[in-house]
Amino acid sequence: MRILSGIQPSGSLHLGNYFGMMRPAIELQEQGEAYYFIADYHSMTSLFDPEQRRKNSLDVALDFLACGLDPQRTVFFRQSDVPEVTELTWLLGTVTPMGLLERCHSYKDKLAKGISPNFGLFAYPVLMAADILIYDSNVVPVGRDQKQHVEVTRDIAIKFNEQYGQTFVIPEPQIREEVAVVPGTDGQKMSKSYGNTIDIFGEQKATRKRIMSIVMDSRTPQEPKPDADRNLAVQLLKLVAPAETGREYEERLRAGGLGYGDLKKALFEHYWNFFASARAKRVELAANLGYVNQVLADGAAKARVKAREVVERAKLAAGLR
Repeated sequence: MRILSGIQPSGSLHLGNYFGMMRPAIELQEQGEAYYFIADYHSMTSLFDPEQRRKNSLDVALDFLACGLDPQRTVFFRQSDVPEVTELTWLLGTVTPMGLLERCHSYKDKLAKGISPNFGLFAYPVLMAADILIYDSNVVPVGRDQKQHVEVTRDIAIKFNEQYGQTFVIPEPQIREEVAVVPGTDGQKMSKSYGNTIDIFGEQKATRKRIMSIVMDSRTPQEPKPDADRNLAVQLLKLVAPAETGREYEERLRAGGLGYGDLKKALFEHYWNFFASARAKRVELAANLGYVNQVLADGAAKARVKAREVVERAKLAAGLR
């Protein structure tokens, strides 16, 4: 089983990234042949500062390796180090209906937010299809909000196969039902675009301030909170604290007598402890960037072997060879 996943270097990685994509990906590296990439081509639709892209890409590599990605078990690389993916994007684009792209939720959502449309934004799903198909991927772990992109990939692959003969493996999305949407500090889904994130490797003082700013209601500590399970701090605490600790704080809040300030302090302490070993590992990696860059170079070399094989297969099928 070949597993494919990618993450954009669009800013500091946060708890939503970790619990929604990173930890599941790290767990899956034990179950199959994993190809994980830093989606720097994709970041070009929204990030236009080259130095920031370079920094973010390195930070993603550091964060993933610090959190447990094993380069001995995983092919880990920068998307742009496998140029074959852009060649395959063109081949796939020639069989992709315009209507299919126009119906994509992410494109419509960005237009609704006033983002100026460009070709990259519109064709984003075709590049994503190339990312998946170029490695003969069987499984693509995604959040429910990304399921449509895998469905689009399947549609494109099927159309190419119907036009030119059996060429691409048809991938399956893997939706982790147990991974809830991680709430941000304002109650919306945690997202950099909402400015409501808690960084995985945030500076201690700034992160404490961010957690203490989590939105609460105006009820007094003494009042019982029958809806304690919907409290943002409780939901986040359940992610980073032992299960019994999360239940204990939820029950204390439900019964009354627990102040929101004390709850947030507990959340910060458990968050800080949860990532303690990863923080130490990240410091080591940051002091040895030669190793990190070599991991990415080795990963790209392995990825290109498979990518060339698939692109040549597609070109032969399409009469380009």
